[in-house]
Amino acid sequence: MFRKLTLTASALALSLGTLASPAMADDHAEASGPALWSLSDEDTTIYLFGTIHVLPEGETWFDDRVAAAFDASEELVFEIDMDEAASSAQMMASLAMLPEGQTLRSLMTEENRAEYEAALDGLGVPAAALDPVEPWAATLNLAMLPLMQAGWQPNSGVEMVLRQRGEDKQRGALETVEEQIALFDTLPMDAQLELLDATVENLDRAVSSLEAMKAEWLEGDADTLGEIMNEEMDDPELYERLLVNRNRNWVDWIETRMDAPGTVFVAVGAGHLAGEGSVQSLLEERGLTVERIDN
Repeated sequence: MFRKLTLTASALALSLGTLASPAMADDHAEASGPALWSLSDEDTTIYLFGTIHVLPEGETWFDDRVAAAFDASEELVFEIDMDEAASSAQMMASLAMLPEGQTLRSLMTEENRAEYEAALDGLGVPAAALDPVEPWAATLNLAMLPLMQAGWQPNSGVEMVLRQRGEDKQRGALETVEEQIALFDTLPMDAQLELLDATVENLDRAVSSLEAMKAEWLEGDADTLGEIMNEEMDDPELYERLLVNRNRNWVDWIETRMDAPGTVFVAVGAGHLAGEGSVQSLLEERGLTVERIDN
C-alpha cells in the first residue's frame, strides 16, 4: 500500500512518491488563471508559478499567460526531480518503516488510537494497514486518501501536466527526494504523532480545505490563498521548517541562477508563493524586483 500511494500532505502541498502517466491540460482554459510572477535582468528571466500537486480530472488552468511564459522557457524547474521521485518508492518505503516489533498504533495514546482507527474505518481502510510505518508516513498517506476517494489525482496535478509538455526542456530541481523526506523523517517522534493526530482530527475537512485553496488558486488570489495556508499550518516551527526555510534555500538558488543567461520556468507548490515568508517577499528583501503577470 505504501509503495503504491502517492505520498502527499495536501494542506502542505508536498509532492513525494510514485508517479503515473500525466494528463494533458486544456490549451484554452476558461479560469481566471493561477498567479504567475517573473524577475529578470539583461539576459535572464525566471518565471515563478505556484502549483497544486493533485487536482480533479478536467481542471483547466493552462491559460495564455502561462503558455507564453512556459513556451518561452528553455529550462523547467520543479521542487524535485520527477524522474528521481518515480524510482524512489523502495527507498522511501525503507525510510518510513518502524523498527521490527514496533507498530504505529502502539505509539499512540488510547484516545488517539481510537480516533485513528475510527478515521481509517470511515475511509474503508483496515486498522492495521499502516502499522509498519512511522507516524510521518502515515500522516502523508492519510492526508491523501480522502482526496483520491473524492477524485483528486496526481495524474491531473500541475507538475504532471508540465512534465509532459516540457519533455524537450532542460530540467532542474530545487531539492532532492531525500531532502523532502527528511523534512518529516527527522521530526521528533512526539512531533510526528502530534501531526498525525491533527491530521486525523481534520480528516473530514481535508477535501473542503483543498477545494477552498484550489478556488483561490484558480482565481489567482495569492493573498487569500496565503491566509488559508496560514490557518491550515498553525504550528510556527512546522511552518518555518516546511515552508520558510525551504523558501530561503530556493531564493539562494534563484539568485545564483540569475547570474547565468536564459529563461527558466520554476513551478513549486502554491503555498511557497503566498503568505508571510513567500519566495517573492524573500527575493524583494534581497533587492530583487518581482513582477506579477496579469491577464
